[in-house]
Amino acid sequence: MKRKLQTVTLGCSKNKVDTEHILSHVEDLYEIIPEGEDIPVDVILINTCGFIGDAKEESVQAVLDAVERKKAGETEKVVVFGCLSQRYADELPGLIPEVDAWFGARDFDPVIRELGAEPDPEKRNQRYLTTPSHYAYLKISEGCDRRCSYCAIPFIRGAHKSVPMEDLVQEAERLAAQGVRELIIIAQDPTYYGLDLYRRRALAELLQKLSEVEGIEWIRIHYSYPAAFPEDVLDQMANNPKVCRYMDIPLQHISDKVLDNMHRHVTGAWTRELIGKMRERVPGVVLRTTMIVGHPGEGKRDFNELLEFAKEARFERLGAFKYSEEEGTYGAENFKDSISAKVKQERLDHLMTLQSGISLDFNQSRVGTQVKVVVDDFVDGVFVCRSEFESPEVDGEILVKYDAQVMGPVDPYSLIGEFVTVQITGADEYDLIAELVEI
Repeated sequence: MKRKLQTVTLGCSKNKVDTEHILSHVEDLYEIIPEGEDIPVDVILINTCGFIGDAKEESVQAVLDAVERKKAGETEKVVVFGCLSQRYADELPGLIPEVDAWFGARDFDPVIRELGAEPDPEKRNQRYLTTPSHYAYLKISEGCDRRCSYCAIPFIRGAHKSVPMEDLVQEAERLAAQGVRELIIIAQDPTYYGLDLYRRRALAELLQKLSEVEGIEWIRIHYSYPAAFPEDVLDQMANNPKVCRYMDIPLQHISDKVLDNMHRHVTGAWTRELIGKMRERVPGVVLRTTMIVGHPGEGKRDFNELLEFAKEARFERLGAFKYSEEEGTYGAENFKDSISAKVKQERLDHLMTLQSGISLDFNQSRVGTQVKVVVDDFVDGVFVCRSEFESPEVDGEILVKYDAQVMGPVDPYSLIGEFVTVQITGADEYDLIAELVEI
């Protein structure tokens, strides 16, 4: 009988990919127990996040929860790796001695050996998927050469390093053979892809090659950095039917003063011009962005400028964070975090209240339209779906009630991972309601 291994992955989807690569090396040794399933296991493997305060607290709590399970006899071993343990490698073992082994963010081989296997070079492009089988994240590079004043990631993950294009195509082919039909491109900075290997920005070329992989129907891009954005990517979005008209581009702010303090290397005018180009060159594009409120130096005028920009740009999706001072960053060493927690929260609430109205308007504008969707799940008689304009885990859903008259003898669970046509019939600020048109 195989021993049982359960993983807990905190933070971003990039961490999820790291966990999946490790699991591919040990799946022959262990029965992999899905995250959240409350049963005794032999080993708990935790992939931590160390990005901002809330994420660090969540990671620490996950480790403490695992330790409690160990004390209760529900697991024999707790192994921790990832960004948090990389960032606080000297402190954590002494603070939580019950953890059996600590590793850094890139210590894949040592983690694999700790789990009783040997790293296999032939498995470098293989994954044990923890997502639904029809979509997967594809991490195209590691690390970041940017030095945004608030961000600790470059110190944790190191310099930018692109994955060779042929390796990514091979990984995509393996994923497609497993049934994956949607690839979500991720990295600390996807727009930087290729500069180190090919001396050029090669994201558009990569998108073209990935779109040629048989079985892949959708490709979407996350985490695009705005400075020096490679505009040939827009041509792929406009002309390649497999590249979703969806762009996740964290802008963080619009005020020149705040952008300068953040070391973003763009201006407000340049940002406005870029957003205009995206909307002009990719008709119907859906833009997702994130903003930071309460960054040192953000006065009332700067925040009001951000609000006006949100009204003007009308991002279909917008999330926001309160500034969190992170030790070791330029901001922590050179700026005083003088904006109170109360003011930060008020600004966050104000911005998100504004955005909720914009999101509602966008969703309501889609009522009456027909759209191709992928079925992610079937729960309590409802199909949970997404179009090219929704990314999993971060965006709203399109909910379609099961209709036996339309479906006939088709098993509803058989549609999970399949593409169908629906008509949008209702909307709120997050989710859409639809009816099945065609299977």
